[in-house]
Amino acid sequence: MLLQVWLYSYCICLWRCLKFIVRKLTGRCELQRICYNNKPGATRTMKIETSLKNSKNKLLQTAVSVHPDAIEKTIDDIMVLKKINLDTNPQLGVSLQACLLQIVGYRNLVVEIEKLRRESFDSDNPEHEEMLFKLWSLLKPGIPLQSRISKQWSEIGFQGDDPKTDFRGMGLLGLSSLLYFAEWDTTSALQILSDCLHPKYSNFNKAEWEKKKFDKAIGYSFAIVGINITDLAYNLLISGALKTHLYNVAPEAPALKHFQQTFCYLILEFHKFWIEEDPLDIMEFNRVRNKFHKKILKQLQNLDMALCPHFAASEDVINI
Repeated sequence: MLLQVWLYSYCICLWRCLKFIVRKLTGRCELQRICYNNKPGATRTMKIETSLKNSKNKLLQTAVSVHPDAIEKTIDDIMVLKKINLDTNPQLGVSLQACLLQIVGYRNLVVEIEKLRRESFDSDNPEHEEMLFKLWSLLKPGIPLQSRISKQWSEIGFQGDDPKTDFRGMGLLGLSSLLYFAEWDTTSALQILSDCLHPKYSNFNKAEWEKKKFDKAIGYSFAIVGINITDLAYNLLISGALKTHLYNVAPEAPALKHFQQTFCYLILEFHKFWIEEDPLDIMEFNRVRNKFHKKILKQLQNLDMALCPHFAASEDVINI
């Protein structure tokens, strides 16, 4: 134990000595070197985040958790602390500000998502009920719901007569994710729902189905799996694994819409993955889900990865 503590302390001291030597040789602090040597996005922002967290200076340590309104002043304080001349480094402040907006934005997004997850679906709340009925109307257009408590809910993949019991794990986050997908990409949502209800006659990637003879492919409960994929997206966010993706697609602060768009991507990709895996029965769901989770985690290890390449990437961030 004492040896481990000694080795850790020795490595920290050695690292700081190396940083001091490099600064003397290059005339630039670590933050400058990171911004000059890395393009905007996850590569730069994650290195800036690590540098700030590992600093022995309190101003730099707390910079990752300041209020968004205090970011500009924090950048000014850092420039003064590091004795950086703005005349010779005009874009450095802009680049640091973009990184801090992403870092602080990610932390705030975690708080916002957690709040949604902890908010239980309340059947006495008109807004919650409106969201639920809207989900039905989008997924079952032209088909009226006979009553609030009804077996019809199983037609869109809920387990019981009252969907509120299925939202216990993910709270309002599960409902909002499903609703966003149904609104944002109605065509895909309806296609996946159709595949789930009529798996043997699905039109999804028909050539591949015929080629691989997926005649025994089985469906799954759309809403339940959607809530489960919400849980997957939530855990990717909480663990920090989504930083790679979000820092690459959000030029400034990652927001709720970025999480919701990520969910849409994940549920679309999971559906394709489910078909490719061709499980024998629904009891294989956990196996397929875990394998899919590992696949996404592996993709996110690439710092240039953007899970949703068709979403706006960090093109607006100024690269010094």
